[in-house]
Amino acid sequence: MRRGRTTDGDAAPMMRFTDAAAWEAWLAEHHAEDGGAWLLIRRKNSSVPLIDIDQAAEVAMCWGWIDGHRRAHDTDSFLQRYSRRRRNSPWSRVNVDRAEALIAAGRMREPGLAAIDAARADGRWDAAYAPQREAPVPDDLVAALAADPAASARFEALDRTARYLLVLPLLKARTPATRQRRLATTMKHLTDHTGSET
Repeated sequence: MRRGRTTDGDAAPMMRFTDAAAWEAWLAEHHAEDGGAWLLIRRKNSSVPLIDIDQAAEVAMCWGWIDGHRRAHDTDSFLQRYSRRRRNSPWSRVNVDRAEALIAAGRMREPGLAAIDAARADGRWDAAYAPQREAPVPDDLVAALAADPAASARFEALDRTARYLLVLPLLKARTPATRQRRLATTMKHLTDHTGSET
């Protein structure tokens, strides 16, 4: 393991692990700390001795941590930020499936199980949002677009990723009031032509 710092003033250390066991050993000691860490992650076509993204994400989940921002680094690696999962953070269907596989494999640690138990208790587990390839356009957005041809045309002109970025806040909404506010914001973006560009 090697440590460093990013150059933007982020206090989280930059870590270099050659394998999942080294990352797990670090989290076993530091999982309860705030602040997180930046990990150097091996790019798919690189042969440098670094942990890969799937290994890093699985180990993080076992200890109740989650991935955040990603940054470019060099031709062989990128930086991925990991930190403790916030108390009310939403779960994706991808992470629910990954967590269930880790539980079945006997890999989940107590902090990871605690995060899962909390999500099950307050409904976030069952409300996990769909990944981009499976995400539907919610019925309330379909109805709003049907009532506004200009916004509908704008939405149809967006690429798949841009559409998902507009739909995702609706999928993550946990109350009807929050969903209604987010729907209004989405429609305003489309009407004002300030949404994601293709």
